[in-house]
Amino acid sequence: MATRIVRKNGDEVLRKKCKKVEVIDEKIKELVEDMLETMYKNNGVGLAAPQVGVLKRVVVIDLYDNNGPIVLINPEIIKEKGKQEVDEGCLSFPNQFAKIIRPAEVTVKALDIDGKERIIKGKELLAQAISHEVDHLEGILFVDKIIPGTLETVTEQ
Repeated sequence: MATRIVRKNGDEVLRKKCKKVEVIDEKIKELVEDMLETMYKNNGVGLAAPQVGVLKRVVVIDLYDNNGPIVLINPEIIKEKGKQEVDEGCLSFPNQFAKIIRPAEVTVKALDIDGKERIIKGKELLAQAISHEVDHLEGILFVDKIIPGTLETVTEQ
């Protein structure tokens, strides 16, 4: 396992669409492990592969709710329900936060690390995290969805 460099705002890789994972091999499993380590080191809730410079459809999420991490390979949101206004940030935009409208509930179909198809229903924070990370796979960033006038830059103390 290794910590990878999180790509920051302005890096062109963040705007590219990711390719489907055809085979979950050792290379993909290593990517997942590295992404988890990188997410935890940076105190993130989620991380998408393009944020570490890899254009593959891989996402990791952990809500720190004692359920452990969620690994989504080739995730596809198959249902959205409702809307919620949320405060959101992104590891690729350090110290920047804004209000965004996200679905209140999502259902996502994806493969897990063992290649088994899973369907996960997420509400509130999980719905937000899934939506945010799946957007990354399409080259869509949270700053594209900001409610005007809500972007704040927080300086670290």
